[in-house]
Amino acid sequence: MARELYGLPVVFAADAASALLQCIERYRPEVVVDVSDEPVVGYRERFRLISFALSRNVAYEGSDFRFTPPRLDRLSASPSLSIIGTAKRVGKTALSGFVARTIQGALGPRTEGSPGVVIVPMGRGGPSYPEVIDGLGRVLGAAELLAWSRQGRHAASDHFEDAVLSRVTTVGCRRCGGGLAGQPFVSNVAEGAAVAASLGAELTIFEGSGAAIPPVATDARLLVAGAHQPVDYVAGYLGTYRVLVSDAMVLTMAEEPLADRETVRRILEEARELRPGMPAIPAVFRPFPAEPVQGRAVAFFSTAPLQLESTLRRHLEERHGCRVTAFSGSLSNRAALMRDLDAPTARKAEIYLTEIKAAAIDVVAETAEMRGVPVVFVDNLPVEVAPAREGDLAGLCLELAEVARERYAGAV
Repeated sequence: MARELYGLPVVFAADAASALLQCIERYRPEVVVDVSDEPVVGYRERFRLISFALSRNVAYEGSDFRFTPPRLDRLSASPSLSIIGTAKRVGKTALSGFVARTIQGALGPRTEGSPGVVIVPMGRGGPSYPEVIDGLGRVLGAAELLAWSRQGRHAASDHFEDAVLSRVTTVGCRRCGGGLAGQPFVSNVAEGAAVAASLGAELTIFEGSGAAIPPVATDARLLVAGAHQPVDYVAGYLGTYRVLVSDAMVLTMAEEPLADRETVRRILEEARELRPGMPAIPAVFRPFPAEPVQGRAVAFFSTAPLQLESTLRRHLEERHGCRVTAFSGSLSNRAALMRDLDAPTARKAEIYLTEIKAAAIDVVAETAEMRGVPVVFVDNLPVEVAPAREGDLAGLCLELAEVARERYAGAV
């Protein structure tokens, strides 16, 4: 409802965010100017208003601040999906791989020259120029990654992980920095999008890095958040913006001791309040060796929180039939990782199981080759937890692919 006061139109609504959205819809401004102050509009309320404005592609400024919407250029020549996150280490790459495999499987067998799904990840350790890794139908192992690593490449970068574990084509990119709303300070994703377009992808997945968002306008967007984060990091500050611009959310790390049921419930509830009707699935990750390890003694190297050691050990032993002699969560800490590799428990292992992250290749795989120990790479499979049902994640992937196709068709 709007009426005039002091000769100016004033919009009245149940809350400030609703009023702001009505104003944006009615007057189509380029910028919202905030001349309020605490306590009329407090800090939390301001971030909420900023998020709502940015989600409508409107800048928001006050006397000593200005927030601008991330620049998202339409660059993809096929239906596209972006996978973004609220932080680092919430499982974006694992989800990207799962989404790619699920959609690729639904597309059916590939013909020569048709890669189907292509992933375009951007990482802080990505290549200076976009790099194509053809994982389609190829088995890439430790020998290949070691060869790339010895050429000076970061062979555990996200595009290598995606190609090796998901068997899809990837176009590796890099980024530096990330603004509060996710704009990278610099990236070569635009060039990567052009490379992906030249490959003839049927669907392109643009993978975020940390809390940075790929600078590409995509047809659909999946948000990956961590239940172990402070609630305000997911549904407050500029996490609100990320929820508002997403079509679905997967809430990872949704298990104790990382997060109790009340925290999981609260995050899901607040996200659904911001985006009524948005699918939001709680999930956990479980290690899945790329090769059989039954009956073998293994050392497991990961980036998993140490609080999950007993859970992950038990899963590997009960589901994959191996015996875990050593566990290390130090892939991102080379000094600690070397100590873990030198421990007697690691030296007893017949196989080194490792995620493809951080120092997995230049430290773990190099050490394994020196000791004559085989390396088996480990994927992190997302698994639904209550109140979700088995199959919900796969179904969500296919739904997002269909949404992307429909929106792409409507835009061309």
